[in-house]
Amino acid sequence: MVAVSRTLTVDKPLAEVFAYLSDFTTTEQWDPGTVETTRVSGDGGVGTRYRNVSKFLGKSVELTYETTRFEPDAVFEVTGHNDSVTTKDHLVFASTGSGTQVRYVADFAFHGAVDKIPDAILRLPLERLADKTVRQMQDTLARI
Repeated sequence: MVAVSRTLTVDKPLAEVFAYLSDFTTTEQWDPGTVETTRVSGDGGVGTRYRNVSKFLGKSVELTYETTRFEPDAVFEVTGHNDSVTTKDHLVFASTGSGTQVRYVADFAFHGAVDKIPDAILRLPLERLADKTVRQMQDTLARI
């Protein structure tokens, strides 16, 4: 398993940041790997399912995500899976007084042929993707 974690702070109200990021269809705007995310069921809360198409290492990857934790203005978590990976995106929100802090953790558990690739080899591109994601998330949040 590979886990990456980043923390960012934006000068936007907590409720606004949570509402935006917990609408998982917005990944198209803040996640540089995402090509398309479509809600396929639910109202956004626990149990809501999404179809996500992303690019990773030059390949198109489709995952089915489900909201697994939803605590308004505090925690949003989705778990995605396909035949090669299970991923959990965990976002924790806190008010900073003048804005919002977001702690973003992504866990990747690989299956099948990909599981034979050492985690150390997969870590570097995932760390780079996490850096890009946080920069793009911060830029996008600044504009909402």
